[in-house]
Amino acid sequence: MGAVTLLVGDLDLMTRYYRDAVMLTVLRAEGNEVVMGRHGTPLLVLRHDPSLPPGSPRSAGLFHTAILFEDQAALAAVLASVAVRAPGTYAGAGDHDVSEAFYFTDPEGNGVELYVDRPRETWEWTNGQVKMGTKWLDPNRFLAEHLTDAAREIIATADPTIPTTPASGLAGAVVGHVHLQVGDVATAREFYVRKLGFEETTSLGNQALFVSAGGYHHHMAMNTWNSAGAGPRVPALGLGTVDIVLPSTEQVAAVSGRLAANGVQLRHDGAVLRLNDPWNNLIEIRAAA
Repeated sequence: MGAVTLLVGDLDLMTRYYRDAVMLTVLRAEGNEVVMGRHGTPLLVLRHDPSLPPGSPRSAGLFHTAILFEDQAALAAVLASVAVRAPGTYAGAGDHDVSEAFYFTDPEGNGVELYVDRPRETWEWTNGQVKMGTKWLDPNRFLAEHLTDAAREIIATADPTIPTTPASGLAGAVVGHVHLQVGDVATAREFYVRKLGFEETTSLGNQALFVSAGGYHHHMAMNTWNSAGAGPRVPALGLGTVDIVLPSTEQVAAVSGRLAANGVQLRHDGAVLRLNDPWNNLIEIRAAA
């Protein structure tokens, strides 16, 4: 998954949250757009559009952006940083068998998951479905076991006005998956599995669907927990773009052909393939650089 674009009403506030609390680096800031990431890898694009109204929690759109850390120490460092700088944004935690995850809500109501994977050899698969449950995960115990003295020093001395300082001594991160709110699971399966080409990895009846490529537990998920029956989105703050990165231009062309054959309207500028899902979420598909 590539960087997720968020349409934001207060660019300064959102930049401070993701820089100072979540410890992302400002990679580029030009005009109404700030690109944030870790060790040069873009993870979030914050695009200022104050003309838009706030999104409804019941509408289709973003459930959360999930940032995957390389190791537990890097995750613990960010968890501790948010606890110090934005404790009111904490929303919960869970041991999902394949991963350990902590959840937050940013200042404009966008969901954020910060997580680390368990080793792949420990994931349990049955008939192509991966076991993903939810068990209690104690954040204080996680910090006690994985927060290093070096990370404590980084948090204590980090100057958030210097973009390279907060994460310079910590491991990297990527966008591990993107979780959407949708109107119904059957339509999500039709679009994301049959038309777009993801593989279904597990589902929760008519409540949630998890899909991936290459044997990962999930690169995308869709649920109806808050949004059952939701129709296409209207312009609002929140999710701007979901970015999917494929290994080659040939694979992008193959996806384009499959989507066109299934009647999906496409826009292709020669570098990026753009389309909207049934809820008007913008998807961009590109080849890796």
